[in-house]
Amino acid sequence: MLTAIVRFALRRRVMVLALAVILFLTGLFFLQRAKYDVFPNFAPPMVAIQTTAPGLAPRQVERLVTTPIEVRIVGLPGIKTVFSKSIQGLSVVKITFNASTNVYRARQLVAERLGMVRLPQGIRAPLMTPMVSATGTVMVLGLTSHRLSPMQLRTLADWPLRLQLLAARGVANTLIYGGAVEEYQVQFHPRQLIRYHLGLRQVIAAARRATALRGAGLINTASQRLVLETRGQLRSPAELAAVVVARMQGLNVTLGQLASIHRAAAPRLSAATIEGRPGVVISVKSQYGANTLAVTRQVRAALRAIAPTLRKKGVRLHILFEPATFIHVALRHLGNVLLLGGVLVIVVLFLFLFDLRTAAISFVAIPLSLLAAVLVLTRLGDSLNIMSLGGLAIAIGEVVDDAVIDVENIARRLRQNRRAPAPRPAIRVVLEASVEVRSAVVYATFAVVLIFLPILGLTGVAGSLFRPLALAYIFSILASLAVALTVTPALSYLWLARRGANNPMPDASTSQAAQPPLVRLLTRAYQPCLEFVERFYVWVLAAVAGLTLAGMLLLFSFHTSFLPNFKEGHFILHVHAAPGTSLAESQRIGDRITQALRPIPEIRSISERIGHATAGEARGPEAAEIGIDLKPHLSGAANLAVARTIRRKLKPFFGLSFQLNTFLAERMSETMSGFTSPIAINVFGLRLASVNRVAGEIARVVKKIPGAAGVRIRAPQGEPHIHIHLRPRVIARWGLDPVTVLQAVAAAFRGVVAGQMYHREEVFNLRVILPPRMRHAEGLQALQRLPVLAPGGNYVRLAQLARIREVSGPQTILHLGGRRAQSVTTGFHGVSLGRFVSRLHAALAGIKLPAGVYLQYAGAGAA
Repeated sequence: MLTAIVRFALRRRVMVLALAVILFLTGLFFLQRAKYDVFPNFAPPMVAIQTTAPGLAPRQVERLVTTPIEVRIVGLPGIKTVFSKSIQGLSVVKITFNASTNVYRARQLVAERLGMVRLPQGIRAPLMTPMVSATGTVMVLGLTSHRLSPMQLRTLADWPLRLQLLAARGVANTLIYGGAVEEYQVQFHPRQLIRYHLGLRQVIAAARRATALRGAGLINTASQRLVLETRGQLRSPAELAAVVVARMQGLNVTLGQLASIHRAAAPRLSAATIEGRPGVVISVKSQYGANTLAVTRQVRAALRAIAPTLRKKGVRLHILFEPATFIHVALRHLGNVLLLGGVLVIVVLFLFLFDLRTAAISFVAIPLSLLAAVLVLTRLGDSLNIMSLGGLAIAIGEVVDDAVIDVENIARRLRQNRRAPAPRPAIRVVLEASVEVRSAVVYATFAVVLIFLPILGLTGVAGSLFRPLALAYIFSILASLAVALTVTPALSYLWLARRGANNPMPDASTSQAAQPPLVRLLTRAYQPCLEFVERFYVWVLAAVAGLTLAGMLLLFSFHTSFLPNFKEGHFILHVHAAPGTSLAESQRIGDRITQALRPIPEIRSISERIGHATAGEARGPEAAEIGIDLKPHLSGAANLAVARTIRRKLKPFFGLSFQLNTFLAERMSETMSGFTSPIAINVFGLRLASVNRVAGEIARVVKKIPGAAGVRIRAPQGEPHIHIHLRPRVIARWGLDPVTVLQAVAAAFRGVVAGQMYHREEVFNLRVILPPRMRHAEGLQALQRLPVLAPGGNYVRLAQLARIREVSGPQTILHLGGRRAQSVTTGFHGVSLGRFVSRLHAALAGIKLPAGVYLQYAGAGAA
């Protein structure tokens, strides 16, 4: 069969070369239009559900929101794990499915089950977050301004900029941190309510009536249809202040007499800084399976379109992070490797054969093989990512082997044929020379392919990561074999066989003087070495065996790791303060950390995100994420040196938990362990007190292990709570009901959204709430003195209707597989993964677990 293929290529050489040109051009075409991504989509199909429960404490969120959702979801087919987090006012449930599950079908099944969930009144319907890939962050932007206030800057980000970004093709979502969300606030004064004998219900009802928007319908005449369009809705605080709440003794009592009405900032969930200055940070997420480079170009175009507006308003735009840079670097490196490989092939072949034509024929195999592999990968629906590009890069040295062996043997046989007394037809010589080495080349090629086949059998995250690398390498090697069977013989016949007799090649087998200089030099050096080996072959074999054994023993001293240390030039620093830390205090801590890190010369920009954004990661105000972007073109050693410097700069900050990751390593860890740390020890049990006690003991033990870094209990206890325990008998005595009392508390400190105000396409909430001074400065005293209007017209203080006391409670409640759990996460540095995991197992072996409590490992250590 191989002989027939070579014979066909020689007889139809023009057609073969034409097809090779077509393959080259087609490969270039698909290379330009291929789907590029940072990493292959290594994460299994996952659906995330977020439910907003305004004002509810973590325990209430867990019981009333998270548990009902989990009960409905957990029975779906194909579910691998269910993970949930309940924090104040927010429930997040993440369902991971088996790798073979169709993610769109999984979302459909989840949507059907969510429709059957019954949640308490006042809790918003559960929503599935948009689908994004494992490395779905396509860009992180920052906005700062000397002219605009934080509220104006956030409004600019929420409306024109966000709408412009969402309109870009391939963008799934934008997460916005920082600034101050603008809204209209009716800040009622309790003393004024008492003065006019009015209650909060009347204020809220008046605010709702003031902002109602209703369609008026139409009028049909004999020949026309007239659409009724109402106008004149309230648009300013002054107009709201004139709204009538009640009429007493012939006089109107307005909202302005009972409250101060302002355009103010909503209760903040997040904060952001850029280079130590307050600003707004926007994380742009790409759609599932989108082309990262194409989406980046679309986002860049959207930013160019809105840039004049930003400049006009005095807003500076910062590109804080752009993962597409990794792809550009990988493509540039691949191009450099291809160029360097081609030059080396040509130089080496010329030095050994003294013939540029043979070198050129061999070089043709490199671009043809790689482009053929790219063509196959794109037609299979795979993206070109760091792993597949790495497979192409390491295949460059291999794809040229087949062509080199083939063309060298053909050139040698043609030289011998020219010197023969009766030369045979050149096409016959080329055919025999190619077939002569073909079987050995085919065997060697398939042997190399067989070495990579086990990688295709890997499962889980490892399989998803390394399978594209193996496929790119295998397709390149097989393509090089096809090129050596067809294109190389055809080119050899056209360029070598028709060489004129006046330009003969030197024959290494007939005349040593005619050999190339390098070959003569190597021959003189090799001859005494060969004689020595033949004379002392026993000692040579013993030395080889000893070196082999020594090499095998050295394997045990190598550092082991699931993946190499990525050096992409971007770090993510997680900072966790004590439970109950306020947003302002976290921002103050972040500013101090930023000031400590800014003198590092290799750092290009520093940005900070505190708390959580809508549809983003559920984090409390005590958690911050600092993005550290390095200057471009730093070496891997420089990246590691910067990481060591950052850790050294953080040592003076006591009482804080730090975790330093690269972007790619963090996404990997989050997929494997469920957290941003590479290793997680999950503790399960029936009693939460026992689980927390064991988790605390584990954290203390892990901190003592050499190399441990960023050890943290993921759901720490001890956040300060204020319990408001209603007195039913007292409430009934005053003729009140519990809902009225609870609504008064909610309206005072969380606020009640009574409606919306509209300005063009912008929509702002209208919230009834206490003034900021009473909510924050007076705090507990204002809560105790909060007046509640009884049916008889009397006012009752909240302290009379409920017991109010300060206690300690959970900040976050975790569920794993529908069960309450606690997790201890840790990173490591300065030690290999295998060594650290061994120390971890040895340390945890000494912990005695109570009955009903057990551990589970997750992350790179478990993998």
